[in-house]
Amino acid sequence: MKVLVTGGLGFMGSNFIRYLLEESKMKETYNIINIDKIGYGASKENLKDLENKENYLFIKKDISANFKDIEKSIMDVDIIINFAAETHVDRSISSPVSFIKNNINSVLNILEFMRHSKKEIKLIHISTDEVYGEAIDGSFTENDRLKPSSPYASSKAAGEMLIMGYTRTYGLNTVIVRSSNNYGPFQFPEKLIPKTIILAINNREIPVYGTGKNVRDYIYVKDFCKAIELLIHSNTKKGEIFNVSSGEELQVIEIVKKILDLLKKPYDLIKFVEDRPGHDLRYSIDSSKIRKKFGWSPRYNFNKGIKDTVNWYIKNEKWWKNKINEKILSSTPWKLKW
Repeated sequence: MKVLVTGGLGFMGSNFIRYLLEESKMKETYNIINIDKIGYGASKENLKDLENKENYLFIKKDISANFKDIEKSIMDVDIIINFAAETHVDRSISSPVSFIKNNINSVLNILEFMRHSKKEIKLIHISTDEVYGEAIDGSFTENDRLKPSSPYASSKAAGEMLIMGYTRTYGLNTVIVRSSNNYGPFQFPEKLIPKTIILAINNREIPVYGTGKNVRDYIYVKDFCKAIELLIHSNTKKGEIFNVSSGEELQVIEIVKKILDLLKKPYDLIKFVEDRPGHDLRYSIDSSKIRKKFGWSPRYNFNKGIKDTVNWYIKNEKWWKNKINEKILSSTPWKLKW
């Protein structure tokens, strides 16, 4: 099976490629093409040890700008997994235009490639629980309306709308996956968990927005990778949507304290700062559909996943040390001009 992964040098994409080629029971059957522009959140270091594998090929290209000149290299792909996106909400507040351009145009170019392809290609598009907006109570199902609160979430919702329209009009074989927050190895230091780990290791203040009572569902990245591989081989309907979540909801302040406990650091490193605009109090999605239909369930609970993640960042200081700067570590990055 020839698999095209877009955004494969980012956090989720690189973990997915590594999962397919190293951990999957079907690893010998995959040929992977990875396309990535190597933006700020991506790094060739994430997959450096795979560069000499016969069944792995990397192409540097910005798919939001131009897809046509790589079509010969990917003409015979069987499936596309689209991870390519700018994802940090704070950046989208300070610099929304690049999010709109990149996250929508990349989807459009993939769909146009599929529309003109001589063979049917399956697209699995990676979206986010943030497209639903704030969950005051209960959990969103795949049939609930979208009500995004940030430029980032709006750009992801717009990409989904394009996929739905092309699927209906042209009969494309597409699947949309709305995921809760992923965490694990190789996550760029501006996100909550790696940023907290790195600041705590260095005995620096850890900024927490507002009161820290915002609730999120965090899923260990390997569990998410397993769900995506399952959808590759499952008999999904065209245009079908799946929520993927761990079902463990935690307040941000609880997550920060768990990390401090694992590192044996004091809670007085926590510094509450001004909240960001439009900050949703709670996200919550119901992933019972993929669990019941295809038998997926997470293997990692948060306690195990966060322990493994903290240990990875301790052991891989060289990886993250050249990726951090004061902008990334700032307490109010949404105010910055990136």
